[in-house]
Amino acid sequence: MILGAYFRLIRAGYVLAREGALSLVQELPPALAPLRFGIWLGRLVERPSVRKTGHVERLNKALNRLGPTYVKFGQTLATRPDVVGPQVANDLAGLQDKMEPFDPALVPGILLAALGDKAAELTELSAPIAAASIAQVHRARLKPAGGLPKTVAVKVLRPGVEARFMADIESFYAVARLAERFVKSTKRLRPVEIVETLDRSARLELDLRLEAAAISEMAENIKDDTGFVIPSVSWDQVAQNVLTTTWVDGIPIRDHAALDAAGVDRRALASNLLQSFLKHAIRDGFFHADMHPGNLFADPRTGDVIAVDFGIMGRINRKERRFLADILYGFITRNYRLVAERHFEIGYVPKDQSVDDFALAIRSIGEPLHGRTASDISMAKVLGQLFTITDLFSMQTRPELVLLQKSMVLVEGVSRALDPNLDIWTVAEPVVGDWLRKEAGPLGRLQDLKGHFDTIAEAAGRLPIIAAQAELALADYHAGKMEPRDRLMRGAMLALMAIAGVTLLVALWRMLTL
Repeated sequence: MILGAYFRLIRAGYVLAREGALSLVQELPPALAPLRFGIWLGRLVERPSVRKTGHVERLNKALNRLGPTYVKFGQTLATRPDVVGPQVANDLAGLQDKMEPFDPALVPGILLAALGDKAAELTELSAPIAAASIAQVHRARLKPAGGLPKTVAVKVLRPGVEARFMADIESFYAVARLAERFVKSTKRLRPVEIVETLDRSARLELDLRLEAAAISEMAENIKDDTGFVIPSVSWDQVAQNVLTTTWVDGIPIRDHAALDAAGVDRRALASNLLQSFLKHAIRDGFFHADMHPGNLFADPRTGDVIAVDFGIMGRINRKERRFLADILYGFITRNYRLVAERHFEIGYVPKDQSVDDFALAIRSIGEPLHGRTASDISMAKVLGQLFTITDLFSMQTRPELVLLQKSMVLVEGVSRALDPNLDIWTVAEPVVGDWLRKEAGPLGRLQDLKGHFDTIAEAAGRLPIIAAQAELALADYHAGKMEPRDRLMRGAMLALMAIAGVTLLVALWRMLTL
């Protein structure tokens, strides 16, 4: 099994090198400098056409051949023409929803096996409307017993996709372990933990019942919002490999000509998309983590953003949401000391580093961004700077934030394509600032108190156990069953238990009387 993973890894490396993927690597940050020789070696097998013209024309097909996990990586690159160049980004855009569908003749049998009698309520099944790496979508007519017929979207997993995904992930684990073992400078990036995060995400994506639940949760979160629309679920037609939702009509968000022809304000659309994402991440802690252009549409009547495909969702807790908001607000207001302090407080930068020096390093990144439009900012250069700085201060990668970081890159890329002059900081400020002001107000303080109260109440619930243990220890002590040394240790334990109990009770009393 391990040998198979290494073989697939070697094959993937050869295919990517052959199709010119390594030519996209312009420069490496210092932490990855040991890989330079490997990249030079890999470029020796490039197609002559790539070496001669510098054009990467077949990367799309190469990623498609390698499997669904590699396709996901290509989808992310497709939103970053500033990183890979407009020609490669345009080629990779075909990975988003234009892949070859599997045989439509298999679909009725799949629906019957998954849904049983409820499959009969799905009629007028169309040819595949969209096909991606994980699944394909069909339009159908849902005629529920005793209900009104309606048009729906039926998403069906590709047969055998689970096995391919798991094989890809196994190869990723292999390369992560190799990196940790042989490239010591990458250890702080926690490559194995990052792959574990991707592994969990992939397993969730391969169960469409969980996607249905994600749609339901997000619908509750945004029920009072405007400008961002998602479909609703038909639960009777949901199974592990089948998902049925209401059909949504809209213009693909990447079809700029169609948006312009329909009179959609692209600047407002870009602003709406970015602000909606920040609301979901910062306010709710639950966000769509696969917002590539193939999953986004615009309603020509209202200008609303319509999102589909909720297979990959991100979740961050309140502490991480506060960290994200403070970091963004620090950059917006140029309060680099705040940005630095938050990194230290949450434990992302070791305590033995200098807050002042870290704030100065953050300033070197933030200052060049202000007063400039998205078209003037090279995100590749900014990320390279950040990589260098985090390496300098021994900052470790946070695996729990990997999906958030990836999603922010996607959303920023799509928004930037809609409006090249988008001022990211100005657009973000209302969402971030309003949330932070709310957090600093009475409601935020009440939530803090609730968190503290829950922690202390849980600890207080253990007091009877502590008391019982102390009583038994005291009985043993009086019965003279212990040696002098044991008596001394038990006495110390009793004292510690008493101190712990009193501390908990005092803390609980203070919480109740604040």
